[in-house]
Amino acid sequence: METLSAQLAARGYRGRIVAIHRLHDLREDIEEHRRQGRLDEELYQEHMSGLSFCPPDSLPEAQSIIVVAVPQPRVRFTFTWHGQSLPLVVPPTYLHGREADQHIQNLLGDILNPQGYHVAPAVLPEKLLASRSGLGVYGRNNLCYVPGLGSFHRPVALYSDVPCLVDPWRDLEVLERCQACAACQSSCPTGAIAAERFLLRAERCLTFHNERSTDVPFPQWLDPAWHNCLVGCLCCQRVCPENRDVWPWVVEGGTFREEETALLWEGVPLDQLPPAMVQKLTQSDLVDLLEVLPRNLGAFLDVA
Repeated sequence: METLSAQLAARGYRGRIVAIHRLHDLREDIEEHRRQGRLDEELYQEHMSGLSFCPPDSLPEAQSIIVVAVPQPRVRFTFTWHGQSLPLVVPPTYLHGREADQHIQNLLGDILNPQGYHVAPAVLPEKLLASRSGLGVYGRNNLCYVPGLGSFHRPVALYSDVPCLVDPWRDLEVLERCQACAACQSSCPTGAIAAERFLLRAERCLTFHNERSTDVPFPQWLDPAWHNCLVGCLCCQRVCPENRDVWPWVVEGGTFREEETALLWEGVPLDQLPPAMVQKLTQSDLVDLLEVLPRNLGAFLDVA
């Protein structure tokens, strides 16, 4: 794996490989939280029920799981409303996910196929896998931090038939600096980061609520002033010392004219939007977010 790790590092990625039998441990980690009532059942059904803890039929002889951290920036989009520019950010991991996943699959294939090995996609709890493998470490905010990348990365998991000669599996740890730091807890507007427990109160997390479709209303206790991103939330990442070096990394996305902003707010279906706007949404990888944009965008436009 040293050669593979070096080849990934040369391309700006970080990678780890664990033995295939760790699938049992990953599943048990999730189920134990569920049994103990630490996982909100609604959140589990929406985000975890689709996980699969067995290799695909295309790679029945899988011997390992490879997890790779792909660097990703914040992306800033500009919406025009009442003649004014409204910049709204999308945090890392939301955009170009399929592109990143396919790129890593192709890259690992190019590296391993000449050696007689193969890879196949995995639908696993990537953040947990990254932390268990030693690729990253959990922060108090339950995000996974990777050295040099902070929380600005997308973890990608793949099965492989390459042997795992040294299994780096380890107990879950929290960043050492978190022991004396409560910046994320203090900055969380919803109280999702608790002092008395490690696991995030995900049902209180702003991200959980603004990732839901427009037909699900925001809970009454959620103050509209807490919204800070087009989707997701960056409150805890903004103040985290681990992100000091990567926080300035923001790239510009598309700019939407006032009539385009209105169409998004109104929830006009993709097939009824002007072709030039569809192209812009596709290039920006915002198509998958169309279901949540009317409500999320409206939270800002209502007061703009």
